[in-house]
Formats: sequence, C-alpha cells, structure tokens
Amino acid sequence: MNATAPDDAPRDLVGIGIGPFNLSLAALADPLGGLDAVFYDQRPAFHWHPGLLIDGARVQVPFLADLVTLADPASPWTFLNHLKARDRLFPFYFAERFHIRRAEYDAYCRWVAERLPSLRFHHQVDAVRWNPERELFEVDYTQLDAEGEAEALGRTHTRNVVLGVGTEPDVPDPLRPLVDAPGVPVLHAADYLDHRDALLAAGHVTVIGTGQSGAEIFLDLLRHRPAGRERLHWLGRSEAFAPMEYSKLGLEHFTPDYTRYFHGLAEQVRDRLVASQWQLHKGIDADTAADIHDELYRRTLDGGWPDTVLTPGVHVRTAGRVATTRIELHLEHAQQKTRSRLTTDAVVLATGYRERPLGRILAGLDPYMRRDGRERPRVDDRFRLLLDPCVGGSVYVQNAETHTHGVGAPDLGLAAWRSATILNDLTGQEPYPLPGRTAFTTFGLESGQPQIPSARRPRALTPLVDGV
Repeated sequence: MNATAPDDAPRDLVGIGIGPFNLSLAALADPLGGLDAVFYDQRPAFHWHPGLLIDGARVQVPFLADLVTLADPASPWTFLNHLKARDRLFPFYFAERFHIRRAEYDAYCRWVAERLPSLRFHHQVDAVRWNPERELFEVDYTQLDAEGEAEALGRTHTRNVVLGVGTEPDVPDPLRPLVDAPGVPVLHAADYLDHRDALLAAGHVTVIGTGQSGAEIFLDLLRHRPAGRERLHWLGRSEAFAPMEYSKLGLEHFTPDYTRYFHGLAEQVRDRLVASQWQLHKGIDADTAADIHDELYRRTLDGGWPDTVLTPGVHVRTAGRVATTRIELHLEHAQQKTRSRLTTDAVVLATGYRERPLGRILAGLDPYMRRDGRERPRVDDRFRLLLDPCVGGSVYVQNAETHTHGVGAPDLGLAAWRSATILNDLTGQEPYPLPGRTAFTTFGLESGQPQIPSARRPRALTPLVDGV
C-alpha cells in the first residue's frame, strides 16, 4: 500500500460521506468561488437506497425538495434543470407529478454527483483529529481501488469538517443472529431488490415492520404472487397500519420554524417529543395503503380471500431456525398479551434505520466534545458539534441531530435550508439569504420564538386577559 504525502494547503471544508445531504451541501458550495471544499465517500459512486427502488415507489416529499431549490431555485443543480438537460422537461410538465418516483430522484442525484468536481469517491475516511499546533483538523483517509481494496493512504488538513455519514439498517436484537447466517433468507428491507427473486420463489414470506418500506414491500410481493396462494404475513409493533400524518399544518413540523423551536426545548422534552411524533415520518402513505387494499379486494372477486395475514401490535420475542430450512418466529401481541409461533420460509425486516455511530470517525475529537445527559453529542443551532473552545474550527453534522433538532433532521425537505445555514455560518457571510418565517403555526409563546427580521415581523397580538 502506498502512502500519499499530506496536503499542506489546508482546505476550508472536508465533507465525510456523500449522501443526499452532503451532496446538497456540495452543490450549494460549488458556485462559491472562494470556498475550497472536498467531499469523501468510500463507495464507488452515488446511490440512494438502491435496494428500495421498487418500481412505482415515490418519494414522500414534493420534487421541490431537491438538493438546492428551497435555498437557491436559480441553481444549475435543480431537479428541473436535470430534466431540461435530459430533454425531459415537457414530458414531466404533462405528467403533472408533484411527487416523483424514487428511482427518478436517485437518477437526479447521480446526475449531480457525476458533475460536481469536489466529490471524491473510493475514499474511506479513517479518522479526524484536531492539530493544536497548526490549528487545523487532520482527516486521514484510505484511497480504494476498483475492487474496494486499500490502494493508498492520505491526509488532508482543513479548517472545518461536515459529517454526512447517513444511517444504517436497524435490525431487532432477536433477529440479529439470523441475518448474516447462510440458508433461509432473513434480510433487511435495504437489500430487498437484491433478493427479490428468491423471496418471490419462497413458499411463505413474512414482512416485519408497519411503516412505508414494509407497505411497499408487502404490496410488491402481493402483486407478484398467485391469487389464492399468496402465503404472506405482514406484522409489526405499531398498534395499527397507521397513515402518515400528511395534513398541511402537520407538515409544518418539517419547517425551519419548528426546527428552531424544537432546538430551544429542554433535553427531556425533546426526547419525549421525538418518541411521540412517529406518525409524522413512520406511518404509511395513504396512496400506498389504498393500493394494498385495492389489490387485496381484487383478489376476492372470485369469492375467496387472499392467503394473507396482516397483524399490527405484534413484536418478535425470539427467533430460530427450524431444520436449517425455515424460520420460527415467537410472537407476542401487545394488547391481548397472547403468544404464538409462526413458521416461515423467508423474512424481510422493514424495521427502519438508525443514525450511524460517529464514535469511530470522531474518536480523535472525543476529549473536546460536549455531551448531553445521555452521552450524545450536543449540537448548536447552526448544526455544529459543541467542542472545547480551544478547537478553532467547526464540525457540522447532517442527519445526526434528531435528538437536538427534531423529526426534520432526516427529511429531504430541509436539506437545502440546512446546507445553506451551514454555508452561511462557515463563510461568515450570507451567500444564501434564508427566510425569516416558514410556518403559519406559532409553536411556542413569543419569548421562545426565533427572531424575525424587522421588515417582515408580523403585527404583535394583544395579550388576552386571564379568564377570557
């Protein structure tokens, strides 16, 4: 393995991870001529949840929630400009689709990623340290070859770092030992398309998880299995196959106004809120739920019922293999307090994702980090990790701050606003003016509200008299 010499010319920003959020940041940073930025990712190219690009599945935010539009609609990196470059603008106009297909969003992001000069794929970041002598961050990386093997070592110095390492599949503890074992397929939804043929050929399939991914996978399997011989189970912990909250005022929880409000709450209140707001982002899209019901209903036209079982309110206590060819799930129903066993030929875990731990990459910064009561990194209102004042640079985070900024942290609709916030703070200027108000809802009393520029401040309300 070769070792490349350290780059002595410090950069302004090094990004770690190239998912949609750091891709948004790279796109908005691109026209800022005085900003020297580079972004590293160990993968060979950009791909967004490739295992879930199911035919027909749509992104759950409007196409305006692309990488840049909500911060700079005149950017060359908008989704509409992508369509124009591909000579697809008129077909999209006539399609009248506000919510685009998931595969189309992936294609758009890949179009951007293939053209931005600041991106470095095949680069695995190994460590980040603060160098007090040079007053710079040191970022160590391994350059990978086409097969993903280590090819060379390198080091970059930078004044600032932004982490966008994304999430990883969340596998329940009872099923964790089965996922990597050979034989019967037990896989996370993230790998669904890679194993779809094997699942369609399996005698009986169980889908665990009552959110959007579980719904899409159940629907896809249902549509491609013979009527009367579907042999599908769909189970989950939630008490119902609940719709996602998608009312206009409900969606205002994904605005900068709510993000600022949430950040100002006490830690214990924030934790309680995140747990209670699951239906804002973990429910099922109404159209998908309707499609499932329509498909099930269609299969009753000949007088029979489809061979399917849909049961919410169930969790898996334990699981094991039966004669190496099947899986036995030990189930418990939360409301009935009853238990049963289910034998199946394949399991798909649509059990969601969790924030990827930052400990390995940030181990070198651990002595400088400030943590909350549950030992999580503290993040300020400009998405910076709170570090010891002796550290002169900033470490920004993207989609690692749900505990401090709320349910909007993983939402694509806030990507451009958060990226613009970071760039404004990093440059000390305002290349991207941000809106003063973004929601009709006032989430707290006036004293807790973010400041609105005087020119746009709404007329003050007269306080109500007690008892009125």
